Amino acid sequence: MQTRGSGTTGRRSARPVQIISALCLAAALALTGCSGAADGGGSSSDADKAAAPGANEAGAGAADSDASGGKKEQAAAPPKLTAHIIHTASLTVQVKDVPKSLDEARTVVENAGGLVGNETTDRDSKGRERSHVVFRVPSDKYEEVLTELEGSGKLIDRKAKAEDVTDQVVDVESRIKTQRASVIRIRELMDQATKLSDVVTLEGELSTRQADLESLLAQQAALKDRTSLATITLSLSETPVKKAADDDPGFADALGGGWDAFVTMFRWLALALGAVLPFLVGAALLLLLWMRFLRGRTLGRPVAAAPGGAATGTSPLPVAPPVRGDGTDQD
Repeated sequence: MQTRGSGTTGRRSARPVQIISALCLAAALALTGCSGAADGGGSSSDADKAAAPGANEAGAGAADSDASGGKKEQAAAPPKLTAHIIHTASLTVQVKDVPKSLDEARTVVENAGGLVGNETTDRDSKGRERSHVVFRVPSDKYEEVLTELEGSGKLIDRKAKAEDVTDQVVDVESRIKTQRASVIRIRELMDQATKLSDVVTLEGELSTRQADLESLLAQQAALKDRTSLATITLSLSETPVKKAADDDPGFADALGGGWDAFVTMFRWLALALGAVLPFLVGAALLLLLWMRFLRGRTLGRPVAAAPGGAATGTSPLPVAPPVRGDGTDQD
């Protein structure tokens, strides 16, 4: 009985142990499955993370290479600066027919896209016509038009000038941008102003800055006009050019030169005589007065009588001694 009881008690005590062991085993299996799942998820996330840095590094490397390539291209290709040059020229051309040559010059300029400015036409003392005209042509057609105008006749004089105003153009553009930004700030301050005194002050400042901006815009327009259009001044004349004689002088040349010298000498003698004539007339009058009055007074004085009946101022005539009869002197 006791043995049974003890066996029964051992069996009863062994059952809870088995149950607890089964529960622990199930819990261990459950924990193992959860850890495996967790490890699998972690491994996949770790793989993604491992792949992600590689992808990020590749993308960063590509971005760095693109940036470095762009910087190299910018360093290799500096920004191009457009040159702004003012071209001016003046031509003096001798032609046979001034009106015809002037019409041809106008046609050349108009075909190049230019325009005709001031024009003056007159005639010289011999009735020959002369014209003076100013042309404005595009800068890219300047050399072409200048060459064609030079070939319209015999070139007498040519002057050309090129003035680089690139720095001035850039400076004016920069000042215009700054001035526009300043005007915008003043207007924003005016919108925010609440006091009347502030509004009045800002209005005065705005007027000053707008005037400066308009002045800069006018300078920019003038520079643009002078750089985009070249100025060519053309003078056409029918007056022949005096040429130096290459031949040796002949008899006619010598005769003409001698006649010119004679006329020149006679003219100078006439000029000298004209200069001396007043003095000669004065001297002649003085001489006439002296001869008429002074000498007349000298001749009109009475002559004093000398002893022996001889007049003063005259020597007595020698008297011959009396002659004797024997032919000898009495003395």
